Amino acid sequence: MLKRPQDVAADDQILALLPYAHMRGGVVVKPEDMGRAKGLAIEAMEGQVSDQLKQIYGQVETLARQAKAIRTRAEISYKIYQCDLRFEPRINQTYYLYESDEGQPQLSLVSPDEWTTDKTHLATVRLLADHTWEVLESNGQEFNSPATEKTVTGN
Repeated sequence: MLKRPQDVAADDQILALLPYAHMRGGVVVKPEDMGRAKGLAIEAMEGQVSDQLKQIYGQVETLARQAKAIRTRAEISYKIYQCDLRFEPRINQTYYLYESDEGQPQLSLVSPDEWTTDKTHLATVRLLADHTWEVLESNGQEFNSPATEKTVTGN
């Protein structure tokens, strides 16, 4: 029997590398395309990440809208509480915010349609249970409060 050189692999190692069955009844072994498998996995992962990020961005937008609504309620509330209130506002009651001749805010039960004199209507508001005011209708007026101005300017 011939002696095998030292740098030559054994028969079973050589046969294991064949892309076809090397004996009767042997199972056909097909090599996997690992690049394709990784590509499909990465594509699926990117799709999931994209969907989840879209969902989170949607949630962030919703939270930003809610925060803006709360800030607007606080700003209008500051403006209303600067008024000289001559009556006790009731929760869930609709009121009308006007600007007086002196430039001060004025809260009233009288709607703009019911005034006989010209008043500058700033907003139609409703008192909520937490004693903030919800703006039901506005003439485009921006309401800034001392508290929110400090946070914006950093003072």
